Amino acid sequence: MASASSLTATLMAAKRAKGLSFADLEQAMGRDEVWIASLFYGQSTASPEEARQLSDLLELDSSSCEALQAYPTKGCLDPVIPTDPLIYRFYEIIQVYGMALKDVIQEKFGDGIMSAIDFSLDVDKVADPAGDRVKVTLCGKFLAYKKW
Repeated sequence: MASASSLTATLMAAKRAKGLSFADLEQAMGRDEVWIASLFYGQSTASPEEARQLSDLLELDSSSCEALQAYPTKGCLDPVIPTDPLIYRFYEIIQVYGMALKDVIQEKFGDGIMSAIDFSLDVDKVADPAGDRVKVTLCGKFLAYKKW
C-alpha cells in the first residue's frame, strides 16, 4: 500500500494531468471539494465506491484505489507550527482569536466543543472592489461535555 505522501503525489499528478480542479471533482463525485482535497492529503477515508469513482476519473491503479480506503492518522501535519504562509494564517487566526471564539461559543452553547467529525467546511470567493476576499465557513455540531 502506498504511503500517504506518495499517494498524495500520485493523486495530485493525476489531477493535474487531467486538468481537473477540486471543484470539477466535486461535480463528478457529489462530494464537497474540501473533503476531496482532504482525501488527497490522507486525512479522510473513501468508501469502496468513492475510491473506484475517483480512480476511474483519474485513471489510478488498483493499489491507489485501495490506499484511498485506508483509515488515516488524522491531524499529523509537520512541522507543528506550519511554515506555509497560507496555512500559517489559520494558525495565527487561532492564536489571536482562539480564546475569544471559545468564550463566545461557550456563552451561546455552554461547556463543550464543536465537532470536527460531524462537520462541514466551505471555501468561497467573495468579489470586493478593494480585492477579492476568502470566505471560510466552518459548521460543526456542538458537543456538550458529559458529566458522570
